Amino acid sequence: MRVLIVEDNRRLAALIAKGCGTAGFAADICNDLEGAQAALATTRYDIAVLDLGLPDGDGLDLLASLRQQGSELPVLVLTARDALESRVEGLNAGADDYLLKPFAMEELVARLRALLRRPGQALGRKLTAGNVEFDTVAREVSVGGVHTVFSRRETDLLEILLRRQGRVVPKDAIEEGLYAFGDEVSSNTIEVAIHRLRKRMAEAGADIEVHTLRGIGYVLSPAA
Repeated sequence: MRVLIVEDNRRLAALIAKGCGTAGFAADICNDLEGAQAALATTRYDIAVLDLGLPDGDGLDLLASLRQQGSELPVLVLTARDALESRVEGLNAGADDYLLKPFAMEELVARLRALLRRPGQALGRKLTAGNVEFDTVAREVSVGGVHTVFSRRETDLLEILLRRQGRVVPKDAIEEGLYAFGDEVSSNTIEVAIHRLRKRMAEAGADIEVHTLRGIGYVLSPAA
């Protein structure tokens, strides 16, 4: 999935891109309206995060233009404008959601996923691989149709791997997706987490496995 981040604060834009990347998105950054318009004209995006106060204009103008062109691109407006009138104006202009600064990255990612789960959008409610099914809303896992209890950490790790199944997930991407700043993470924490997930899936009879590509990362694929 590809997300366009339109934000003139370069540090914040980089942080958002990093958080989205950890969540499995490919993130492109534009710092002004002109760049955003050029990106939208040449690249297909699944969703956009749009700041309103941009150096060369108002993000609402871009949003209104998209809707006038018939674009159904989901847009999450991200802004410091906290007045009710501003929120109503943004939603009336065609925004699909509205998030005020400051915000928690977890909430932003959750809101993006919620928008993408809407009918016709990129994400379904459920992720599947082999006989494993993960309900992204209820946060429940079933193996072979049988509800299976996974710990919160195992569930989060499984989701990261399911969203990139068949592709290599670097160790640092998993670490960033599982642990917050300030958490103590030892050199073998990820290996231990992978080991526990493998054990849980094997006990449940999963027909998929987590394979290690030493020095590169991990990949979820059918069991050999």
